[in-house]
Amino acid sequence: MIQTSNLLEQARAQTGLTDFGEDSFREPLEKLVDALNRESQFTPFGEKALPGMIVGLLVNRLEIEEWYARHPEIEEQQILAPTFGIGLGRTGSTALGFMLALDRNTRVLREWENKRPCPPPESATEDNDPRIAEAEESSRLLETVVPELRDMLPRDARGPAECARTLALSFAHPSFFEVFAHVPSYAEWVASSGFDQRPAYRYHRRVIKLLQWRCPPNRWFLRTPIHLSSLDALNEVYPDAQFVMTHRDPVKVLPSTVSLMHNFRKSYVRNNEPEFGKVQELYWEYALKRALAFRDHIGEERFFDVSHRRQSQDPVEQIRTLYAKFGWSFDKDLETRISQWQDTNPKGDHKFSPSDFGLDINEIAQRYKFYSDRFATMM
Repeated sequence: MIQTSNLLEQARAQTGLTDFGEDSFREPLEKLVDALNRESQFTPFGEKALPGMIVGLLVNRLEIEEWYARHPEIEEQQILAPTFGIGLGRTGSTALGFMLALDRNTRVLREWENKRPCPPPESATEDNDPRIAEAEESSRLLETVVPELRDMLPRDARGPAECARTLALSFAHPSFFEVFAHVPSYAEWVASSGFDQRPAYRYHRRVIKLLQWRCPPNRWFLRTPIHLSSLDALNEVYPDAQFVMTHRDPVKVLPSTVSLMHNFRKSYVRNNEPEFGKVQELYWEYALKRALAFRDHIGEERFFDVSHRRQSQDPVEQIRTLYAKFGWSFDKDLETRISQWQDTNPKGDHKFSPSDFGLDINEIAQRYKFYSDRFATMM
């Protein structure tokens, strides 16, 4: 039985610190722990790994708050016009993130600092920070647990990471924890329309300010599919945000997304039943509809669309147009680096059957017709 009080105490003991920051994380953490205890059937690995993951997030919070207490000037950092990569998973957003990170003027959330944001990175040591080696070792260990990852995603400890873990510091986004555990009551509660996501984004901004403080550049590109369901909250915290939305046929996307999540979950929990696929099909429909309603409300000016199909064929063409949209400078050197990255990172071989996860491609096509019709040229 996992106990919230024990998790908090373990984090305090590891750090010698006591201040977790504002208390909005506590109720979601309690709900998550309750769902883990009642609903998840852990594997031997998951029984240790999941509480350890939560303690790691709590340790990060303690260390973040300690840095702010020692250096209150961090709060003065300005995160100006950040660009957020949004869209369903498995739409080429990871590859896009890697290619945009090739621009020395663009700041991304790197895997090594994503896992351990403290001490905040410094420009003078960012290329040989000891956390890089730690993240590389962690990646190798993860591949022993989830070997399918080698063929499913570009991965590099120095490369860009999703900011889902940053949102998870507030324990208030369902999709991060659903990758590892069976927690339907928690996921339904956090995903409900009445749940306030603004505290999660305020803490997200707190982390980004910390990372920017001693380590520019300051033109951020941040991405994760889970932004889709909470763009209104994101927009309140980052009112000048810009959005790059990646697109791909949902008939291809949904089974691939569920397959990826399944390959993670099977190492942590035993209750990985086929109904999980249908749950994800419904959740991402809900997330997309919320995102498009937000887009309709604020207008098209802050959005740029990327086609997975066209990106696979000619990424330079779309990225050059993206740069023109946002007024960024695109040069020949960047074009060369993008082409080289594309040539040296061929698409992996990801085999799966939709029926393995209780999915029917005809049902997906009909359910997501509102989306695929609207963005038909992107499919």
